[in-house]
Amino acid sequence: MPTFDELLVDIGEFGSYQKRVFLLACVPGILFSFVFVGIVFLGDTPAHWCRSPAVDEIREKCGWTWEEERNFTVPQLKGTEGSFSQCEQYDIHWNSTDFSCGKPLSQSTNYSTDGIPLTPCKNGWNFDTSRTTIVSEYDLVCDHAWKVDLTQAFLNVGLLIGAVVTGYGADRFGRKLCILISVFGLGLSGVAVAFSPNYIVMLLFRTIQGVFGKGAWMASYVLVTEIVGSNHRRVVSIVAQIFFTFGVVIFPGIAYLIPSWKALQLTITLPTFILLVYFWLIPESPRWLLNRQKMKEALKIAGDIAKQNGRSLPEKYREMKLLEPNPEDFSNPSFLDLFRTSQMRKQTLILMYAWFTSAVVYQGLIMRLGIVGGNLYLGFFISGIVELPAAFIILLTIDRVGRRLPFATANMVAGVACLITTLIPEDINWLKTTLAVIGRLGITMAYEIVYLVNSELYPTSIRNLGVSACSSLSDVGGIVAPFLLYRLASIWLELPLILYGVIAVLCGGLVMLLPETNGIDLPETVQDVETLGR
Repeated sequence: MPTFDELLVDIGEFGSYQKRVFLLACVPGILFSFVFVGIVFLGDTPAHWCRSPAVDEIREKCGWTWEEERNFTVPQLKGTEGSFSQCEQYDIHWNSTDFSCGKPLSQSTNYSTDGIPLTPCKNGWNFDTSRTTIVSEYDLVCDHAWKVDLTQAFLNVGLLIGAVVTGYGADRFGRKLCILISVFGLGLSGVAVAFSPNYIVMLLFRTIQGVFGKGAWMASYVLVTEIVGSNHRRVVSIVAQIFFTFGVVIFPGIAYLIPSWKALQLTITLPTFILLVYFWLIPESPRWLLNRQKMKEALKIAGDIAKQNGRSLPEKYREMKLLEPNPEDFSNPSFLDLFRTSQMRKQTLILMYAWFTSAVVYQGLIMRLGIVGGNLYLGFFISGIVELPAAFIILLTIDRVGRRLPFATANMVAGVACLITTLIPEDINWLKTTLAVIGRLGITMAYEIVYLVNSELYPTSIRNLGVSACSSLSDVGGIVAPFLLYRLASIWLELPLILYGVIAVLCGGLVMLLPETNGIDLPETVQDVETLGR
């Protein structure tokens, strides 16, 4: 049986047919990016202060604005003019005293303002109404602020489940079916998130969103890398991830224009249903069909590719349609296959660590934007723009120097930039910003290269499973990333950067142990992988 790479030589390795499928299969990357980084805006914490039903009555009676209510009735933080307490309120019985509308506290107590006792919020919070988020919807502030971290953690739990379930499903039942089911599930769960009646239900649907989001993105990514020849694989692999970056770049603009979190959630979700037309627009992976010995279906698609590319399917392949598949010639994918031989074990463990490191550092640097101050929308947009050069640097280097050296260098650069940033004084802000940009650029390159390398190091029979299983460690990293960031930052703002630096530098050393895949046809069998390792 010929390999699909041999077949592509005759029908076209990257003709108009593959370009069309490539563009269509990249669109889920944009929608997946909204899900992946959405918490930065959906979970942003608006200005807030303790709510008191009695104060609400006084506000209506006196005709106060929200700002006047806060100025008259909310404790100010000591040493910070214009900053108000968000988790404590005056311990005053507002409805038992005759208050003046101009200076209500002057008649409420004989104490000075500083001497009025404080108590934790008892009746919820009032939030700045200019924007709504899940924080204001479910009161995720003060003692409940950790639940925002949990929201992103549950999304990553879903991504982890999706990596395993959809990875196995795509290798067992095909890439196209996995994409269609995942797209439909992603749309339904996204709508359900917007209409969740409470926080627990929202967590459930965020998890389901993660399951289907990972399935749609990974199956689409594997499809585009499988349908082109080895000479074009690195281009489609990297450009496919530019679609993800494009989603990251445009998302802050969308979030800025839509102040309601529910409307924002629906805006980034409803377009997902349009992708169901892919049932008619994209093919099953012919490489997967050949591996499963479904010759008739594979060669029909190969004929369509040849026709649209201005080629014709050679007669020698047409004669192969008469061959019947022998079930004994192939086996269903198994997770144990990833560890069955010494070379598979080594590369699986290294790739898992590389995925974990990329997720912890990448998500950590993104979420760090929300705690270092400044304009969140502008800062996020700039950080997204920074990712674009990463793709072009990769395209310029990986064919000239291979995969391993840029992979290792990217991790090293990200790690060293994070470590140096911790040593720069706060008053040299331009240098800290420059190093942060370099670190973000480095880890973005590492994240994009690991996708490519991972798909090139596994045979067709378990490629989707291999990519999904290894990338599941990025989901584990995503689960712990918010807790690592916020808990370490509560000790020292720069402490998370030390952790990011250490694990990234270590990753840079480990990936040099992987085999080089530059210019090599995708392996079809485990034996091909062992040969590549030697």
